[in-house]
Amino acid sequence: MFSVLLSVYWGELPQFLCLALESLLNQTLLPSEIVLVKDGKLTPELDSVIQDFQHKCTVPLKIVPLSENSGLGAALNIGLKHCSYELVARMDTDDIAKPNRFERQMEQFRLYPDLDICSSWIEEFDGDINNILSVKKLPETHEEIIRYAHTRCPINHPAVMYRKQKVFEAGGYEGFPEDYRLWIKMILHGCRFYNIQESLLYFRFSVATIKRRGGWKYAVSDIRSQIGFYQLGFLSVFDLCYNIAVRSFVRLVPTNARLYIYKNFMRR
Repeated sequence: MFSVLLSVYWGELPQFLCLALESLLNQTLLPSEIVLVKDGKLTPELDSVIQDFQHKCTVPLKIVPLSENSGLGAALNIGLKHCSYELVARMDTDDIAKPNRFERQMEQFRLYPDLDICSSWIEEFDGDINNILSVKKLPETHEEIIRYAHTRCPINHPAVMYRKQKVFEAGGYEGFPEDYRLWIKMILHGCRFYNIQESLLYFRFSVATIKRRGGWKYAVSDIRSQIGFYQLGFLSVFDLCYNIAVRSFVRLVPTNARLYIYKNFMRR
C-alpha cells in the first residue's frame, strides 16, 4: 500500500500534466491513492485536466487545494500530511513514470525492510520521450550514496519513494534546494538509501532548464545552500570550499558551456 504525491501550480502546461497523470494509471502496480496538491489558484485549462482525471481515475484521488502559491517544498510538506500510507512515491507534474516504476520500487522495500528511501536513474528528454538527451545515473548502495552526497545531490527527486515518517522525523522539506537538503538531513538522521540501477522515469529537460540553472542569483543560492550543509555538520571545510568553487564556475559560465558540462561531465 503506497501513496503518490504530486504538486501542481499555475505555470504548468495542461498537456504535460495530462501525460504525467496518465502514466500513473498505466502502471504494472497501481498506487493505493494519489494525492494532488493544487499550489495556489490554477488556470482553467489545468483545472479542466484535473476534473477529467477525477472522472477516469481508477484509484482513490485526493485533491488538496491551497489558497495561495507556497512553493514546492511547502506544498509537499502539506501534501504528505494527507497521504494515508507510510510509503510515498513522489512525482512531478511534467514528467512521465515508466510502467514498471512502482513495481520495481515496492520490490526493493519488500526485499529490504530497513530501507527508508529508494530512487532510480532517470532519462532526460526534450519534447518527446523518444528524444532522450541523457541519462542521469546515480550510485547504488547506501555507502556510495553518502560519499556522493558530499559533492552532488545523490537522489533523483522526481523518481523517489520514501517512508513518510522518516521525512517528518528529519524535519521535512525546507530551504534551497528542498530535495538535496532533505536527503542530507535524512542521512544525518540515520536513514537507509538505495538507487535502482535503471531508469524508471522520463524527466522533461531542455536548454531552457540549463539556462534557469545559471546566473549570479542561482550561484548565490547555491553558495548559501552549501554553507547550510556545512552548518548541519555534513560537509567539511574542504568540501565546502571545493563545492562553492566548482558550483559557482558552472553557474556563471555561458549557457552553451554549461550545457556542454552537463552533457559530458554530469550525465551519461
